[in-house]
Amino acid sequence: MSARRANRDTRYVWGMTEAPVLYDVSDGVATITLNRPETLNAMNSDLMGGIVTCLDQVESDQTVRVVVLTGAGRGFCSGADLSSGPSGEVEGVPIDSGEASAQAMDEYFNPVVRALADCSVPTICRVNGVAAGGGLGLSLSADITIAARSASFVATFGPRIGIVPDVGSTWHLATRVGRARALGISLLGDRITAEAALDMGLIWAVVDDDQLDEAVAGLTSRLKRSSPDTTRRIRDAIDSALNNDVSEQLDVERDHQRVLIPLNMEEGAAAFREKRDPVFRGSRTEGL
Repeated sequence: MSARRANRDTRYVWGMTEAPVLYDVSDGVATITLNRPETLNAMNSDLMGGIVTCLDQVESDQTVRVVVLTGAGRGFCSGADLSSGPSGEVEGVPIDSGEASAQAMDEYFNPVVRALADCSVPTICRVNGVAAGGGLGLSLSADITIAARSASFVATFGPRIGIVPDVGSTWHLATRVGRARALGISLLGDRITAEAALDMGLIWAVVDDDQLDEAVAGLTSRLKRSSPDTTRRIRDAIDSALNNDVSEQLDVERDHQRVLIPLNMEEGAAAFREKRDPVFRGSRTEGL
C-alpha cells in the first residue's frame, strides 16, 4: 500500500477488523490500537507481535512523525492473557519451565519495549482504562503517557502472581517515581488512580474521559512540528543522564548540539524573531 493511501485508510495488521492490533496512519500520526477488548486487551503472542509489526512499519514510513498507542474498548491492557492455554500453560509455554518462560519473554514481550524505546519518532501512550500487570509496563514505555481520569494502574505481578514486574515495569517505575514509590507500587499492588499517578510523576497528564481524544490530538499536533532529529536526541540525552555524572552529561549535550545547532538554530532563531512556528528540516518531513 502506498504512503498516500495509508494516510487515508485504516490498515489492519493482518488485513481484517478482528486482528489483535490495528494500525492507522493519518496526517503524520500512526495510531496502534490493541484490539482484544473482550479480554481488556490482554497480551498474547499475536498482540505483542502485532505491535512490533506496526512499529516496523513506522520505521519504514517517512510520513509518520508521531506514534499513539492505545486500547480498544473500556481498558488499555490487562496484562498477560492467563486464560489462553490449558492448565499449566500460558500461550503454550509451560509455566513450570523457567527457560521456556524466559524464551517467550525474549521472543514476544521484550521486543515491544525495545521497539518503543528505539522508535525514531515520539511516542504517546493514550491510556483509556485499566493498565494492569504487563499493561502497566506497556503504558509507561512511551515517551509521554496521558490517561483518562477513569483510568488506573496496577502492578499485579508480586502480590497476585508471585513474579517480578516485567515488560519494562521495574525500569520505568524506578526512573519515573524513585525507589520508595517503585517498591510500594510493586510490593503492594494497590490500584493507582490516574490522578494519583500524575501526582507522583508516573504519567504526564490526566484529562476528563471525554477530553482524551482532544488532548492527544493537541500533543500530536505539537510533536509533529518538532525537528525529528531533535526529538530522537532529546530522548537519548535524558536516558544518558540516568547513568552519567554532571561532567559526562555536559559532554553528551555538547555532542548533540554539535549536530543540531548547524541543522536547526538558524530556522529556530528566525522563527523567534518573526513570531511564527519554526519549520525544521529533517528526514521525516517529506510528504507532510
